[in-house]
Amino acid sequence: MRIEDLIVDENASVLDALKQLDATGCKVLFAAPGGKLRAVVTDGDVRRHLLAGGGLDAPVRAMANYRPISLPLARAGEARRVIARHGINALPLLDEEGRIADVEFASGLDVDVTTKVDIPVVMMAGGLGTRLYPYTKILPKPLIPVGDVPIAEHIMNRFYASGCHRFSLVVNYKKGMIKSYFNELEKPYEVEYADEDKPLGTGGGLRLLRDKLPGTFFLTNCDILVDADFGKLYEFHRDNRNVITMVCSLKDYTIPYGVVEQQGGVLTGMREKPHMSFYINTGLYVVEPSVIELIEPGRLTPFTELIERVREGGGRVGVYPVSEQSWMDMGQLEELENMRRRLEQQH
Repeated sequence: MRIEDLIVDENASVLDALKQLDATGCKVLFAAPGGKLRAVVTDGDVRRHLLAGGGLDAPVRAMANYRPISLPLARAGEARRVIARHGINALPLLDEEGRIADVEFASGLDVDVTTKVDIPVVMMAGGLGTRLYPYTKILPKPLIPVGDVPIAEHIMNRFYASGCHRFSLVVNYKKGMIKSYFNELEKPYEVEYADEDKPLGTGGGLRLLRDKLPGTFFLTNCDILVDADFGKLYEFHRDNRNVITMVCSLKDYTIPYGVVEQQGGVLTGMREKPHMSFYINTGLYVVEPSVIELIEPGRLTPFTELIERVREGGGRVGVYPVSEQSWMDMGQLEELENMRRRLEQQH
């Protein structure tokens, strides 16, 4: 990694900074005109900017921290203590003229967890996994390995690192294999199961846990990994009095063709390879137990249908944005290898 890769223009857009953060994977950028440190931008700064209603087209200077922590290069030996004391991911080391000469990075945790939270986690683990056929002809989707650990165990480990220790799995397809694996696994958390007799969808399966979820809980699909501070996610949900909080990943996509606009067979405009930026539902939520009362027993119910019912009833549904790099989806075959590579890089 070169220092130049971590330098961002103060006049660049928030969207450009997000792309650069994703490209580097370092969670930090520096505004340093002429190489001289002026400000720092982290993925957390971007998230706070977006949650406060800031736009993707706003300049970097609108969210940058102009009081960055740094050390003279001559005191580089103190860097680890400074990083630990302030809980930061990276510390710039400056030469005598204030230019960034080196950057010391924090190491160890693959997820930046600073806020503990202990609420139940519900995992929807009963689907057929048709997008992952033929793997799922042999194994249920939650047990498909990414590296040497099943995807569901990866998910549980991340929540456990944040303080959660109670997990409920809604199971159906090859449920005996899922139960056998987790019952025999030596683990520091508790796992219980809710059996679907027939497919009930990502929302309908929650009804089976009606008497076991008296308070706020996390709801996750079994094929996604989200790199987020789950404690801060919960605080956002609680502080905004949301009924549901949906974690969404920013997706920036370039259409690889020239787009033609027409009306009545007459050309009205053309755009060459236009960019589109939008938010994607990651499949991770924070949910209030009142949502379960909206579910009709035994009826196939997608969770998105419950979201609409909450909105129609006047309930607040929040959106918690994360960067594209913070979300990994194993739901399709081509993403399996990508997820494995990224997890290896994190370790």
